[in-house]
Amino acid sequence: MQKTERIALFIDGANLYATSKTLGFDIDYRRLLKEYNTQGYLVRAFYYTALIEDQEYSSIRPLIDWLDYNGYSVVTKPVKEFTDAMGRRKVKGNMDIELAVDAMELAPFIDHMVLFSGDGDFRSLVEAMQRKGVRVSVVSTVSTQPPMIADDLRRQADVFLDLTDLQTKIGRDPGERTPREPRAEGGFARPSEPRSAMPSFIERPAGTRPPARDRDDD
Repeated sequence: MQKTERIALFIDGANLYATSKTLGFDIDYRRLLKEYNTQGYLVRAFYYTALIEDQEYSSIRPLIDWLDYNGYSVVTKPVKEFTDAMGRRKVKGNMDIELAVDAMELAPFIDHMVLFSGDGDFRSLVEAMQRKGVRVSVVSTVSTQPPMIADDLRRQADVFLDLTDLQTKIGRDPGERTPREPRAEGGFARPSEPRSAMPSFIERPAGTRPPARDRDDD
């Protein structure tokens, strides 16, 4: 990896949480940011998660607040509730569209996209970014049974990084007190920041606080 390479991180929060928990360790988001800051010019580090608006308390809120104040662009939207054909109450909190739109908008300003997700729905996005000349690394794992990454996404990526190989670099020290992550996959929290426009690219030095953004579209 070139030291002058312009890098952007796109973290599917629920997917990365589920993957790291399956592997038996927590992500240290301070170390993660530091790791990629040493590899090039970190243009943006996006973190995506959906929120339950009527929850009195969510265990993910301390993590979201910490990320927002420590160099991450946090993108959220409210969870939508619905009833399936069997009459069961379900919640929908997919952030794929938000991530894809941000990636395509940022494509002219970066050389390397690092996607933390194993969701096969992102294969088309990876292909589109590659057509724009952006190199794409995907971080997930094949160390579980079944693997946490879709095979077509892994094959499409320019580079596949198994999360187990990054554990020593971005894993949390079990004895260190850091903001808590959600207790369940797709952990949701209450939004507290107003929606704001897409932050200007390139000009903000990595490590300074970007504005949080809430979205209420599908």
